[in-house]
Amino acid sequence: MSEQFPQIRPMGDRAILIDFKQIIDKNLLKTVLNYKEILEIELVEEKVEVINTYCSLLIIYSYTIENIYDAVLAVKACINSANIVKNTHSKLYHVPVCYDAEFGMDLDLISKEKNISIPEIIQLHTAPIYTVYFLGFLPGFLYLGGLDEKLKISRKETPRLKVEKGAVGIGENQTGIYPKTSPGGWQIIGNSPLNFFDKNTNPPCVILPGDKVKFYSISKKDYLEILEEVEEEKFQLKSEIYHG
Repeated sequence: MSEQFPQIRPMGDRAILIDFKQIIDKNLLKTVLNYKEILEIELVEEKVEVINTYCSLLIIYSYTIENIYDAVLAVKACINSANIVKNTHSKLYHVPVCYDAEFGMDLDLISKEKNISIPEIIQLHTAPIYTVYFLGFLPGFLYLGGLDEKLKISRKETPRLKVEKGAVGIGENQTGIYPKTSPGGWQIIGNSPLNFFDKNTNPPCVILPGDKVKFYSISKKDYLEILEEVEEEKFQLKSEIYHG
């Protein structure tokens, strides 16, 4: 008998985990995010936080669940009665990245390991429309799927102690952006001058799971100009409705 999904089970006494098929897939992500929205609406009185990954949802309660069996049954009822919308529209954001050698400290390493030129790395990285699968390990860190297979590369064996805010990196088959300065083990190829997380805005992260990202290459001069506009809150992030 084949394994049935989703699987719903308690995670301690304050959370419930919903597991879907363990794959990274854009269509599955749409289903996961639809369930997330439904659960946030249906469980609003319980004051829960629902967090998604590629193929799972974690429902975190603000209190200890007295009867975990009843809580799991309530979640199953929400899932079973959910009317999943198949055609959903997301936003496509155009994100500037400077691939200057000052920012792309791992471009040479990738070029040698993959036997492709740095201009080709930039072309391959800016060509796809990426899908935002989820946010973490830092608030506002975008996990983006859709990286060209030619750029697939392992993370660093020894992470850097300091990766600058805005750094754009590659790790395995993903690309991501560091929303703040932190340690990190991704291969760094550039930097974006934008702010990707602001705790004083609602939502604190403008780009959300399910949205799309398209990178475009900018010069160091353009980078500094955009950075100044961002600091003065004058920069307008270009976005559009994505039908796909």
